[in-house]
Amino acid sequence: MPAGTEFDNGLVTVDNVPQSHKVSTVDLAVGEAVIRYGHTIGYALQPIPRGSWVREDQLRMPSAPALDSLPMSDAVPEKQAPLEGYTFEGYRNADGTVGTRNILGITTTVQCVTGVLDHAVKRIRDELLPRYPNVDDVVALTHSYGCGVAITATDAYIPIRTVRNLARNPNLGGEALVISLGCEKLQAGQVMHEGDSSVDLSEP
Repeated sequence: MPAGTEFDNGLVTVDNVPQSHKVSTVDLAVGEAVIRYGHTIGYALQPIPRGSWVREDQLRMPSAPALDSLPMSDAVPEKQAPLEGYTFEGYRNADGTVGTRNILGITTTVQCVTGVLDHAVKRIRDELLPRYPNVDDVVALTHSYGCGVAITATDAYIPIRTVRNLARNPNLGGEALVISLGCEKLQAGQVMHEGDSSVDLSEP
């Protein structure tokens, strides 16, 4: 953003500001807090005029609070009104979600098949994708869990749910292929099907 750019509220930049960087909306004195999204991100080491590019070398970082004193966040953002009159190019999935890319995702139930999956992804990318220009890519969703992972142990639902939710990314059509050996405790149906009662993925 070049110096001299004027915003709708009358603010005029006095510096060339790189994309995604910060601009001071008020005059800041030395020692004054720099507020971003309602939180202090630093204190001015020098006067920062309104419209200036705000850089890290101009700021003294606030002291990090002790971990034990950090409060639990309980702020619930207000529900925003739905956007109307806007469109974008995307894919509407059967489950109602919408993706912006059309990607084939393949996940696993066990880390032992990662080598097989990597080989499959390479062959699909090299041999099949050129024949299907409407498919953007193929990705492997791997993890490090072995065949004996205790799927009913305390908090085991967290990694299992993570694998499931990654596989249900809207850009994967809301579903994914699963590679499984069949001998591991975590089965493909337990990863992909929420109704499978053999493993409880609900938070205690």
